Amino acid sequence: METAYFVETIIKIVVILLIFSALAGIGTYFERKVLAFMQRRLGPVNVGPFGLLQVAADGIKLFTKEDIVPTNVVGRIFKIAPVITAATAFMAAAAIPFLPSFTIFGYEVHPIVADINIGILYILGIMGVGLYGPLLGGMASANKFSLLSAARGAAIFISYEVITGLSILAPVMMVGSLSLIDFNEYQAGGITDWILWSQPVAFVLFWIAAFAETGRTPFHLIANDHEIIDGFGTEYSGMRWGLFFIGEYANMFFISFVMALIFLGGYGDGSFLGALGLLGKVAFFFFFFLWTRAAWPDVRPDQLMWLCWKVLMPIAMINIVITAIVMM
Repeated sequence: METAYFVETIIKIVVILLIFSALAGIGTYFERKVLAFMQRRLGPVNVGPFGLLQVAADGIKLFTKEDIVPTNVVGRIFKIAPVITAATAFMAAAAIPFLPSFTIFGYEVHPIVADINIGILYILGIMGVGLYGPLLGGMASANKFSLLSAARGAAIFISYEVITGLSILAPVMMVGSLSLIDFNEYQAGGITDWILWSQPVAFVLFWIAAFAETGRTPFHLIANDHEIIDGFGTEYSGMRWGLFFIGEYANMFFISFVMALIFLGGYGDGSFLGALGLLGKVAFFFFFFLWTRAAWPDVRPDQLMWLCWKVLMPIAMINIVITAIVMM
């Protein structure tokens, strides 16, 4: 049994790495198409039918482009920073149940790498460690603009980690567990049992914090698209830049799974329709990330910090107190 469990775990890890690395590339295609549609452009159309092979072309470019390490950078830290970003994104996936259990050739498969009883705490902790990628990348670069971007990004990450933790505390009090599978079972009765209905404030707070956690518009202050430079990644090229890129898009998918599992019932009773429902919820959240980028401008750093500490944090605290009073 131990050998079978070990082999199953290795297979799960490899499948997650392959699927979500590919989805990161495919996600860029959908983002470019969605943004193009909303801005009355065409998006990728030349490489392959409907521009579908643009993903492969971008991948080939990243893998074959010269990897330049500029003069005066702190070499080892500069090289390891992108690895931290990509690795922490995939490490967070270990406690996420991507689908309900199913049987194949008489063997029951649990689509989760490790169902630990502190799953949510583990995910939040790993996501917090993820800020060291951009921070170290900017600090190690011999570029003052990269350094400023890294410092700005670290301030945002740390601030919104507080909101993420506080917003999730009220649902955790209700369920009495930190396992995402327990959250799913708590809501297995159907749409009326979704935590969204009893914790709408926590849901909105967590969703807002998710934009800051993933560095997406309107909180895209780590590397503003409207700036000439690429923030902390200005000095990076080739696959090192690609690792930052993969980490960002993988995080978008993983945080979408977490939101669907905590607030929107997850995969429900574990049926085939429940699994499809979970994937549909994740697709909606991912689309909303893209939609927001097309519709909203970036806010200033001071506005973002004001929103965090003077608006969202008091609301989160009040929500926790009200939840505790109701449960008593």
